[in-house]
Amino acid sequence: MSMPCSRLVARVAWLLVALCLADRLSAQTLPRLKVSENRRFLVTADGQPFFWLGDTAWELFHRQTRDDAERYLRDRAERRFTVIQAVALAEFDGLGTPNAYGERPLVDNDPTRPNEAYFAHVDWIVRTANRLGLYVGLLPTWGDKWNKKWGVGPEIFTPANAEAYGRWLGARYKDAGVIWILGGDRPIESEVHRAIIEATARGLRAGDGGSHLITFHPTGGQGSAQYFHDADWLDFNMRQNGHTPEYTGKYDQTRVDYARTPIKPVLDGEPIYEDHPVSFNAKQMGHSIASDVRRPLYWDLFDGAFGHTYGHHSVWQMWTPDRQPVNNPLLAWQEAIAQPGAAQMQHARALLESRPFLTRIPDPTVLVDTSIATAMPGTGRYHFAATRDEDGTYAMVYAPVGRTFRVRMSAITGATVNAWWFNPRTGTATRIGEFPNTGERAFMPPDAGEMLDWVLVLDDAAKGYPAPGTRVPR
Repeated sequence: MSMPCSRLVARVAWLLVALCLADRLSAQTLPRLKVSENRRFLVTADGQPFFWLGDTAWELFHRQTRDDAERYLRDRAERRFTVIQAVALAEFDGLGTPNAYGERPLVDNDPTRPNEAYFAHVDWIVRTANRLGLYVGLLPTWGDKWNKKWGVGPEIFTPANAEAYGRWLGARYKDAGVIWILGGDRPIESEVHRAIIEATARGLRAGDGGSHLITFHPTGGQGSAQYFHDADWLDFNMRQNGHTPEYTGKYDQTRVDYARTPIKPVLDGEPIYEDHPVSFNAKQMGHSIASDVRRPLYWDLFDGAFGHTYGHHSVWQMWTPDRQPVNNPLLAWQEAIAQPGAAQMQHARALLESRPFLTRIPDPTVLVDTSIATAMPGTGRYHFAATRDEDGTYAMVYAPVGRTFRVRMSAITGATVNAWWFNPRTGTATRIGEFPNTGERAFMPPDAGEMLDWVLVLDDAAKGYPAPGTRVPR
């Protein structure tokens, strides 16, 4: 059967696009990224700190037109996100259902035969993201293509074709601003699964010459470290702490990975999404709100994560009312990108970038524990967390609720301490005052008893740091 004329014209047009963009990814528009010397953070090639502020846009390549993709990317750039996490071979029947332009990613579902017209669209989105200052956390495939735990599959990968596909991808995006994310929300359940991931990593390294960092996106409640911590190709650990708002037994695992040896940076690549059914149990627990996504942001960061990923339940699936919904999204993606949690993520970035960045460590001893540990430092969704820099020039305490807490002023090395309240909802700072650096001191968040979070910032007054959250030119 001959190809319909309209389909033929579309395919020719896409191939022309691909030819016209022959140099589409040849000029590096963003700095290379590498692991910092102390192995805790990511930095640019010249050593500048890089704050990973990610957004999960898993279906971006598969479902969005170029116009919609650009609208989404511009919004995220304006909100100071730095990484967009998206999947080449997508989750929702990514092999069988065409993209917005009628193209499927592979010829005959063969990973060694990529469809140029499909990947020309991926190229365009990657290039547009890079031009806007956004790296792409690029997943070569969703996990049901190699481990059909759930999803439509089919399983198409073997170690041999996974390495070939990785080599092809690595070469194609060698000069683009990408970070490779293997896994795609699947556990390693067999030696074949492990071999497929290892082979993909080898292929990517061979194809891009080691130009880009590589990590692994695990299933819920797990981390890359439990499978691949000692692997040479795993540059940093990624966790999926899961779609629950509880610290205990969930987000406290970030600190566990932080403490592993050899030292590797750690990141929560999928916490609870905004407007998501809480713990997948909307009937009993409802849908999450902005405060539910702010708490993991500060828990993870103050427990040693080098950055954080946000997600919205409608945005990751690029849902619109004409599409089959997954787990009851509440808004179309066009509305969901404006939800308050997305805008509030940048305040944590501004806060940490306003103080020395590469010397920051988790330190729960900044807080004075009480005889009732479930109240202070707290458990569940009411956990308090603390961080400081190695030199003691500043310390921060995240208070998820309005409960009085005490701090050890000796966490700061200077003789005099400046104290501030930083508002995670607005990004504004209010000076509390200046205090002598002696003993313990009690602080009460401005909103007593309410589920309104605050960050206490303590500075060595001699350093003259600006107000917390001030954007400091680098």
